[in-house]
Amino acid sequence: MRAMRMADPASVPDVVAKAAREAGAFDVVLYLVDFGQTTLEPVPDASVHVELPVTEAVAASMAGRAFVDQHPATTDRSEGTRVWVPIVEGSDRTGVLAVTVPAATDETVRVCEELGLLAGYMIATQSRVTDLYNLNRRRRALSLAATMQWDLLPPLVLKTGRISVAGLVEPAYDVGGDSFDYALNGSVFNIAIADAMGHGVESALIAALTIGSYRHDRREGLALDVTHKNLDAALSEHGREFVFATGQLAQIDVDTGAMTWTNAGHPLPLLIRGGRVVREVECRATPPWGLGSIAPAKREPNIATEALEPGDSVLFYTDGVIEAHAPGGEQFGVERLMDLAGQHASDQLEPEEIVRRLVRSVVDHQDAGLADDATAVLVEWKGP
Repeated sequence: MRAMRMADPASVPDVVAKAAREAGAFDVVLYLVDFGQTTLEPVPDASVHVELPVTEAVAASMAGRAFVDQHPATTDRSEGTRVWVPIVEGSDRTGVLAVTVPAATDETVRVCEELGLLAGYMIATQSRVTDLYNLNRRRRALSLAATMQWDLLPPLVLKTGRISVAGLVEPAYDVGGDSFDYALNGSVFNIAIADAMGHGVESALIAALTIGSYRHDRREGLALDVTHKNLDAALSEHGREFVFATGQLAQIDVDTGAMTWTNAGHPLPLLIRGGRVVREVECRATPPWGLGSIAPAKREPNIATEALEPGDSVLFYTDGVIEAHAPGGEQFGVERLMDLAGQHASDQLEPEEIVRRLVRSVVDHQDAGLADDATAVLVEWKGP
């Protein structure tokens, strides 16, 4: 039996355009969001040699509205109705599909949304064998450390019926030591956030060791306290003195909302309830992973517990968020973070949009560019 041939990795725009034509749509353009989630970059169609449309801004365009709201946006034109729909890879929003249709009926818009899902599925599949779509998302070159870190990250968004998670890292094109990871295994949701010492490739290597150790123990089904201690040992045995990372490990029972977690010298997460930040979530910290041998009496991790209520969210973040400041200016600070997080939550924004706006606010606060990585991860428990 002859094996099925895989489509050309560069053919996604052409395949989507053909499917659109069969549905009566034309003038098809795929946009992918850049790594900083500020612009939507058009994807070239290798089969059609035409000038690409301009880049669309996430903050102020119809394409950006569809991306932010995750709902179709339409506008009437002389040749028909222009429709923008989200491109989604699993739960992760990665772009926008623009098409023109003779009339935007409910059925036609539904078909356009399905084309967006098709585009997302194909891009996710083909990105495993080509760099074309990764390169298309770059507004400028990624540093070596940033390339290593982006390859280490899980999808930035996961949504299920009981739990959602969204994360983002900055500076997107030069991130080094910040990372996070998660997995949903049955009724247990696992998440980790880490901030490795230093900058550049060295911090990216430490982050890779940290996440690698965490994934190993998580997949082996080891308890949080054991995973925490193994992380400390992995970094302590790295071969260099004072190699360390701060971070947190957490588990959430998605049936009950019971959260258990450990803290390795990391800023306390925030509990969001009823559209406002109600408090920091307390946990006695051990020294950062890799420095446990310096203070062996404090090496044993404390397992903190928190009973989440349906609709509660927990915001994990790194110190680069609250310490960001312009030269000579004040730090972003915990209070500002709490105010903005509560404001966005009260507006009932989706977790990924809350995180995007928080991180953009941090970047805007430090005009000269971030001196340290800034990462935010928001986990929402929807209920049993």
